[in-house]
Amino acid sequence: MTAMEVQITFDCAEPRTVAKFWQAALGYADPPAPEGYPTWDEFDAAQPEERRGAAWVAQDPEGSGPRLYFQRVPEPKTVKNRLHLDIRAGAGLTGAERLAALEAEAGRLEALGARRVRLMLAGEENESCLVMQDVEGNEFCLD
Repeated sequence: MTAMEVQITFDCAEPRTVAKFWQAALGYADPPAPEGYPTWDEFDAAQPEERRGAAWVAQDPEGSGPRLYFQRVPEPKTVKNRLHLDIRAGAGLTGAERLAALEAEAGRLEALGARRVRLMLAGEENESCLVMQDVEGNEFCLD
């Protein structure tokens, strides 16, 4: 069986704002603008008023990570995510070294608008991780 491409979709109020956060967090970028439009802003401005700002995309410039799609929905987020992303900021690290890596990345992401939720310290089975929220409250972990 051939592996399929994966796209992760975010429901949100402000697709471009959330997309720009995740682009900065992951080193992602806008895909090329559609043919006939020099920029995404010009493409967006050409859409009917009700579709302007309704969606945005972020993609891995190297092509190895999943595409992220952000779509405007009318209802606000009300409960915990059933699915979340892990940013592997401390992969392979343990103890104080891992915590320092998580704290450093948390500080960078907070400057982009993320918020800390809680630090989950290492237990018998798992290493420490830091639960955070993006600019619209979507949970993710620094792992």
